Amino acid sequence: MTDLNRRHLLTGAAAMGAAAVTGFGPIAANASAPQAGTQAPGFYRYKVGSFECTSINDGARTFPMPDKFVVNIPKEEALAAGEAAYMPKGMVTVPFNPQLINTGSKLVLIDTGNGIANFEASKGAVGRTLQNLQAAGVDPKNVDIVLLSHLHPDHTNGIRLADGALAFPNAEIMVPGKDWEFWTSEDNAAKAEANPMMKNYFANVKKTFAGLESKLTKYEWGKEVAPGITSIATPGHTPGHTSFAVASGDAKVLIQSDVTNIPEFFLRNPDWHVVFDNDAAMAQATRHKFYDMAAAEKATVIGFHFAFPSVGHVEKDGAKYRLIPSAWNPTI
Repeated sequence: MTDLNRRHLLTGAAAMGAAAVTGFGPIAANASAPQAGTQAPGFYRYKVGSFECTSINDGARTFPMPDKFVVNIPKEEALAAGEAAYMPKGMVTVPFNPQLINTGSKLVLIDTGNGIANFEASKGAVGRTLQNLQAAGVDPKNVDIVLLSHLHPDHTNGIRLADGALAFPNAEIMVPGKDWEFWTSEDNAAKAEANPMMKNYFANVKKTFAGLESKLTKYEWGKEVAPGITSIATPGHTPGHTSFAVASGDAKVLIQSDVTNIPEFFLRNPDWHVVFDNDAAMAQATRHKFYDMAAAEKATVIGFHFAFPSVGHVEKDGAKYRLIPSAWNPTI
C-alpha cells in the first residue's frame, strides 16, 4: 500500500519540478500562460417562479477591525469570530450584493452599491455594480425601478455616476418613507453632529439626493411596491430599514437587506450589535423575528452582506442561527 505522507509528497513534488526545469524526466517544461490579473464578472442568476433574478456583486471591503465593530462584546471575541471565518488576521471583510429582479413587466434593481466614484478610490474593491450589470447584459437605461431598502451610502451611492449624473436615468427611485423622514430631518442631523459616522450619513443623503426630492416615490411597509415585490418592516438598522418578499407563483425568496451584517458574526450571534445599527436593541429583536420566520418557512434568504452570490437558507441553532449557502446552479 502506498504511503502518502507529507515527506513523500514534498519529495515527489521536488523531483517533478527538477525534471521539468532540466528537461530530463517524464514531464517537459512548457511556457507558462500569462496571468489574467483581474477577477471574473460577479453576477449570478436564479429563478423565483417566472421571475429571473440576478445577484450583482458590488465588491467587498477588507479593513482592520475597529475596536467597536461589535459594540457590545470584547474586541477579542469579534477577532476570534473573524479568524474562525478565515478572514485575514485582525481584519474584517464585508461584501455588497444588490439584486436585480426581472418580473417580465418591470426590471427592478434593489439597492445600488457603493457607487462608481468609489471604484477608483478603493482600487476596484467596491463600486462594481455597473460593470457587473453590463457583464450580465443589462443596460442601466432599461432599469425601470431602483428600490432602496434604506439610505446608507453602500446602498444608495450607486444611483449616481462619478460626474453626478444619474446612473439609471429612466428609473423611478423608491425610498422607504420612514427612512426618508429620518435622514432628511434637520433636527436629527443636528443631534448627530457629535457622531462622525452618523454625521457623514446625514451629509451623504443630502448630497446623493440633491435635486431628486420631488422625483422620489416614498413607499410604506406591507405594500406591493413593484410587481410581486412586497415591502417588509425590519427596522433597527435604520428607522425605516426594509426587507422584501419576492414572490411569483408558488415560489418566494426573502431579500433581507441588512437585517444582519456579515452572517459569520451577526447571524451566528444575533445578539451582537454592529456599529452601523441605528437602534441596536430594535435591530436585535428584528433579527430574531425575521430569522425565526425564515427558518420556520424554510425560505430562501438573500443577504446584501452575505458572501457572493448571497443566496442561502437560515436554520435555527439553539439561540443562534446558521446560514446554509445554496449550491451554485449552472443552469437557471
